[in-house]
Amino acid sequence: MIKVYTDGSCLENPGKGGWAAIIINDSRRIEIKGSKENTTNNQMELTAPIMALKKIPQGSKVQIFTDSKYVKSGITEWIYNWKKNGWKTADKKEVKNKNLWTELDDLSNAFDIEWIWVKAHSSDELNNEVDLLARSSASN
Repeated sequence: MIKVYTDGSCLENPGKGGWAAIIINDSRRIEIKGSKENTTNNQMELTAPIMALKKIPQGSKVQIFTDSKYVKSGITEWIYNWKKNGWKTADKKEVKNKNLWTELDDLSNAFDIEWIWVKAHSSDELNNEVDLLARSSASN
């Protein structure tokens, strides 16, 4: 089982943002991170698992830990109705960040993923660590 901790950060929203992921496969640990100008926190939260999944062999069993209810609920619940309704929300508006959602959805189909929400800034050390990585990426 591959464990992935992801997080995104934005200095201002919108503004300069950063994302990060810690990938643990057996005893091997990989940290990846990046930044983007003129982005949003939600876009960075979505970018982190997208970039992590691109580093993992397809078909793998994966646990993805996120402190973003937006990401967890979006990919495990809301996305089914969005797709059914032509990428419109319940109030008939366009789904924000559709390009990122479709990319995450396409990538997710190649894996056996368990999405796990963790409380931000709590006792989960790896979540706290990936938060620091994302924030440092946003400020560089």
